[in-house]
Amino acid sequence: MDGDDPRLLLARRLRALREEHWPGMKITQPQLAQALGEGKPLSTALISSWESHTRPEIPPLFRLHAYAAVFATHRSFGVDGPRRISSEDMTPEERATEEELRRELLAWRNRALNARTTGTSGEEGLGVSTRPDQFPSPPKSGPWFFPDGGNITIVCAQWPPDMLTKIPYTEMNDPDYIELLTYSELDSLLMSYGHLRAANPASRVEYFRSGLLPPENYSSHLVSLGGTDWNVVTASLFRRLSLPVRQVAHWTEPGGQFFEVDDDAGIVQHHPVLEEAGDREVLLEDVALFARTVNPFNRDRTATICSGMYGRGTYGVVRALTDPVFRERNTRYLESRFGDSPSYCLVVRVTIDNYKTMTPDWTDERMRLFEWSGSVDGK
Repeated sequence: MDGDDPRLLLARRLRALREEHWPGMKITQPQLAQALGEGKPLSTALISSWESHTRPEIPPLFRLHAYAAVFATHRSFGVDGPRRISSEDMTPEERATEEELRRELLAWRNRALNARTTGTSGEEGLGVSTRPDQFPSPPKSGPWFFPDGGNITIVCAQWPPDMLTKIPYTEMNDPDYIELLTYSELDSLLMSYGHLRAANPASRVEYFRSGLLPPENYSSHLVSLGGTDWNVVTASLFRRLSLPVRQVAHWTEPGGQFFEVDDDAGIVQHHPVLEEAGDREVLLEDVALFARTVNPFNRDRTATICSGMYGRGTYGVVRALTDPVFRERNTRYLESRFGDSPSYCLVVRVTIDNYKTMTPDWTDERMRLFEWSGSVDGK
């Protein structure tokens, strides 16, 4: 990476804040991790990744807001220990310093993000932009290619009524009514629909909200996006198939969202990872399921479930087999791991970085939480 790369310059600025911001006062990484964590210290490895002089990570926006607040006042590292002082408790001078630091760090972050997107350093693996004509052509093998030419149906949930009323243009009598806004999992729908059309030009590809799925479409190649709480087709497939996986979504209970698997070690729960950020939680890592089985409504067709605990997880497993960078690698992994097995599934991690959903690399064993192949019985 070039020494003038904005990502490196941001990393150097963050390190300089920690070591040089106040003359004669050098803040350690553990101290900074405690101050930024607001009661729950961050890992020092995370601080190191932001300060790395070789391959720095770009901190999320809310972390840079925290940096600005922490380094706005000496009191962040006073006798009460490392902590973040709220803006309300700052003096006018401290608030002015906080605002100045915030503007500076956000400007550095914007330059770093632009460098990662455009690839100004010329390095691969850091968000280098690739021309569309460099992408491999749509696959003629793998899970999203159906050589029988059968119809393909993608199913999403509709937003629950209390959420739907908050979305403009979702009333059917509105002159500007937009039906697609009533669908959840729009990122996943768009990505999967385009890919399935390209990979299966001889097939009819349709999409429906789960509550409006026509009976005849149940017997097509069925692709169900989203979890059991909103998508009734996903819930139906779980009921009818003997998968060793259960999706639990008790949203009113802390920690009540997880995938439960019947592993060799017994029943194991896999939870998403969230972090407190002020008055809200930020998703750092989702857990998601990719399952391919015989369609219980037509044994000559397939059923596929792509479901995360959150929409980010669903999008991650869809991208795993559609992203031009990773789809061939992940397809080869599935073929080597499961061969011609008609029914298999994976529970995987989906990382969220800087509010972006990262495509999981299934050849990395750290991303795979559970694997299974076998037979399922339609009920």
